[in-house]
Amino acid sequence: MLTPDDFTYALENTRVLLAPSQRLDTFGTSVVNYFLVTEEMDAVNLSRVREGHIHAERPQLISPHHMARLLLEGFGDQGERFAEHISAQPGRFAFLKYGFRVSKSDIRSYDVHESAENVAGKLKDELERKNEPLTALLTGVDDGWEVCLLKFMIDMISASAPGNMGDFRERGML
Repeated sequence: MLTPDDFTYALENTRVLLAPSQRLDTFGTSVVNYFLVTEEMDAVNLSRVREGHIHAERPQLISPHHMARLLLEGFGDQGERFAEHISAQPGRFAFLKYGFRVSKSDIRSYDVHESAENVAGKLKDELERKNEPLTALLTGVDDGWEVCLLKFMIDMISASAPGNMGDFRERGML
């Protein structure tokens, strides 16, 4: 089990060496292929590569009207007035809700007897040649590899959100 320091260490040591060239899809599920290279801390020149898929579900638009209804539960007159205020400004208070899942069955892991830097460099060259728009290459820490992966997905959601909101606006959904 990770300690708070391990968790922080994993967050601080997650690096994206090759980011997807395509953002998460607005109106469908996106499947992101990832390669995560970590280095074994107790062995010299031993790296672990994890490959897998993350399924990012279609973002859901949470409208101000829906959000206002959620705010009303358990609140009095002031809460109701605030909810009315939010409902009156649909373009300002819309939010996106993203869902994603990492399928453990999709994960493949293997060890390579080289430094993480060499392994990542070779993988990067190979992945750049393939030029797949939803493929990512990361480096991170072995014990907190899942934290590294989740940090990457949160960053990808943050990068995709403005474009997804634009797509909703273009279709008159905002």
